[in-house]
Amino acid sequence: MLSCPSILRLLQYKLLWHSSSSPLSKYHNPFFIFLSSFSSQPPLPPQTELTQTETSITTICNLVNQSYSSCQSDSTATTTMPKLLNLQFHPSVLTPEQPITVIASLINNSGPMVALSFFYWAIRIPQYRHFMRFYITTASSFIQFGHPDKAHEVLRYMVASFYEIGKLDYAINMVFEIHNLGLPPNVHTLNCILRFIVESSLMKLAENVFVEISDRGVSPNACTYKTMIIGHCREGSSISVVEKWVNEMMEKGFVLDNVACTAMVDLFCKKGSVDRVFGVFKKMCEMGYPPNVINYSALVSQLCKRGSIKQAFEVLEEMGKRGWKPNVYTHTALIDGLCKKGWTEKAYKLFLKLVRSENYKPNVHTYTAMIGGYCKEKKLDRAEMLFRRMQEQDLAPNTNTYTTLIDGLAKVGNFVRVNELMEQMVEEGCNPNICTYNSLVNGLCKKGDLQEAYRMLEIAFERGLRADHITYTILISEHCRRSDTKKAMEVFSKLITAGCCPDIHTYTSLIGAFCRQKDIKEGERFLKEALNQGLVPTKQTYTSLICGHCRDGNSGLALEIFQRMSKKVSAADSLTYGALISGLCKESKLKEARILYDSMVDKGLTPCEVTPLTVAYEYCKLEDTVTAMAVLDRLDTRSWIRTGKTLIRKLCCEGKVEMAAEFYHKLLDKDRNADPVICAAFKTACYESNKYSIASGISERISKEGFFVAVVPLSVKRLSRESLQFVEAS
Repeated sequence: MLSCPSILRLLQYKLLWHSSSSPLSKYHNPFFIFLSSFSSQPPLPPQTELTQTETSITTICNLVNQSYSSCQSDSTATTTMPKLLNLQFHPSVLTPEQPITVIASLINNSGPMVALSFFYWAIRIPQYRHFMRFYITTASSFIQFGHPDKAHEVLRYMVASFYEIGKLDYAINMVFEIHNLGLPPNVHTLNCILRFIVESSLMKLAENVFVEISDRGVSPNACTYKTMIIGHCREGSSISVVEKWVNEMMEKGFVLDNVACTAMVDLFCKKGSVDRVFGVFKKMCEMGYPPNVINYSALVSQLCKRGSIKQAFEVLEEMGKRGWKPNVYTHTALIDGLCKKGWTEKAYKLFLKLVRSENYKPNVHTYTAMIGGYCKEKKLDRAEMLFRRMQEQDLAPNTNTYTTLIDGLAKVGNFVRVNELMEQMVEEGCNPNICTYNSLVNGLCKKGDLQEAYRMLEIAFERGLRADHITYTILISEHCRRSDTKKAMEVFSKLITAGCCPDIHTYTSLIGAFCRQKDIKEGERFLKEALNQGLVPTKQTYTSLICGHCRDGNSGLALEIFQRMSKKVSAADSLTYGALISGLCKESKLKEARILYDSMVDKGLTPCEVTPLTVAYEYCKLEDTVTAMAVLDRLDTRSWIRTGKTLIRKLCCEGKVEMAAEFYHKLLDKDRNADPVICAAFKTACYESNKYSIASGISERISKEGFFVAVVPLSVKRLSRESLQFVEAS
């Protein structure tokens, strides 16, 4: 076994040998800093001073032994754990060398547990907690006196301490160097290193350390595999990578525990592979370690976040069959999912079930989820009722609860109540955070009071809060809505300067603004920038670009973007289809427009009213009323009536009464209520075009077939063009 001085000399020799190839390499080596502090031993002091030093060391050792003995006399104390010493002197009286010497003396004379107790006392002192030499010499002393397990304990604490100050790599390198010089590797120490690497999100380094563990002849245990699995799950690694680690773990005979299982549930659900979660559950059951209520609750929570409410309730049923009763967290996840889906009343029934339960009662998170659901539906009275009720139940609203209610109130413009809640928050010791101010700023922007929004942000900054990317995105969106791209770009620059990362919503707002100003080139530049940052464009992003190209009269490029969108994101919605169809119609590309229109309807999308109207009107301009009628016939009855009325008024305005009459007769086939406005517009157009017989035919049918006609307080014998426009507007 190597002694402490031997290890130090070998470390120094190895470092100098490596540094000989480059005169600067030693300054980049983490061991150089450590070794330079004691690369040459100081000369021994005179004999009298040495005696005094020995006396002081002896005194300290005696005090340590006395304190340890007093701890040992406690009936609850064990001999396998270090004691919490209470030394009757201030640490400042110690020189940097004395604790090192004390530990060596204690190991030799009093035993390793006494020395380890003094080590734990010393590292509570700042001057020793991050003093590398103290750890290394302590570990070396334990090695010298034949206590490698205690040396490993010291090294584990060293890794934890240097992780605190961001010098994890420094500590890891030291551990491996000591292993190289004779200390047998220990799986617990290596697991400790892995754990802190994973906490630092350095999975590539974790993989390398795992290989190093195997190369050094140490067999990974269940904790090793668990750490790697959890790390990859948190990192968002691919499912195949996680499954590789799970399979390897099970092949070694280790059981997947509930903590690792919960991490896998989160990852698999986020990746959209819920079926694989059930596969993991099955494996756990086969190994005699079935999933518990926490695992099932995690699955329910993730399914609710994805909007898969039906599947979440199926898991709840399966959970009951396995003998597990859902707890308040399970129910809260379901309530939150139902509220986000817009099914607030169903959520409230589940909430009441919790209220009446003897075992579980709603907690702050449950109330907050329910309040959020009512705020989303703008049922603020019910949200306020729940807010009062939770306080009556001695549940203190947290910052998230206040923010949720403030967000709902700000969106409907009730800023009087918002200010009351802000004051109440502060009084209750629940300080508003940046999310609270974001809700307030967003509400003020929707109200159109941008100046007040900026004033509220100034107050937030005065309170020590910093704007996040959501804050900047809200302001950018508002400036874009006002077509003030110059100001929007100024805020965007501040976002970048502040070190925030813009998300796809930030870019979408900017792309939309520039496209509306027909600056397609700038819009495309922002899309490219977003893609370079790994962001995934949304439907709104692509729709903005499609609208921009259509406004620019370039439906060909718009069609290319539409096809790109179909491959990269979920299916286009009716707004996207409508924008492209409108652009194609403007360029008289009716064939392509009709194909897209039929495709949209075939996919079950309900077109916006303007889309079928635009296509039908374009065919009417070509006097192809048969195709125009076929376009409208793809609509449901209610949509046909609404769109048909608009088309009739438009045709009447242009004096195309024969075409208008065809659609009017079809309208009467579908609607037994003869709209007086349409009737007035049609008759006026007929009179102005001297088509009295057409007007008479419509009037006769309405009269004979007994249509209900509302009374119109206007004389419709002969309306002027200005009167007709007024009727249309009404």
